[in-house]
Amino acid sequence: MNPSFAFLNSFVDLSEETFDKLQSLGSFKRIKANTAVAKTGEIPTKYYFLVSGLMRAYLDSECGKVFTKNIFSPISFVASFTALINNKPSKLTYETLTDCKVYVFDYRKMMKLCNTDLNVNLLYSRILEQVFIGYEKRSLELLSLNATQRYLKLREQIPSIDDLIPQFQIASYLSITPVQLSRIRKNIK
Repeated sequence: MNPSFAFLNSFVDLSEETFDKLQSLGSFKRIKANTAVAKTGEIPTKYYFLVSGLMRAYLDSECGKVFTKNIFSPISFVASFTALINNKPSKLTYETLTDCKVYVFDYRKMMKLCNTDLNVNLLYSRILEQVFIGYEKRSLELLSLNATQRYLKLREQIPSIDDLIPQFQIASYLSITPVQLSRIRKNIK
């Protein structure tokens, strides 16, 4: 069975016909590491289904500091959903951290299909639910876990994270400094 089909079926029971409709809306792409797929200040039109690699969403502050809001690993949906839904400029930049394989979808075409296909509409609702659950989980981790616990949880989710992206990006995601991350790593060893 196609892994993408199996993944989408974990949200809602899709027919192969509906899956084919969804596939016809998307295109498969390989994107090199460090490529911005959506930029701060731009109105996005696409969303991404991450099949392999890592991506992140980050905020560039006025003082020049970068805050990593999220790191996405396979298999997940990546987009500035708030900007897409509201048709407004994104407040975040989305970029590939490693070479990635993605399916790229046009958001407006997906919304048209949602209006005509109940199963696609249900799938979209379930995907948004999962995105919301993910964001709430991340917020609760930031509130309730210390930096070491957050780092260990990240390593549990992405075991090779230390070999894949720079320390400063990991630290930013954990809301700590690279020096703090270095100390945490030293204490764990």
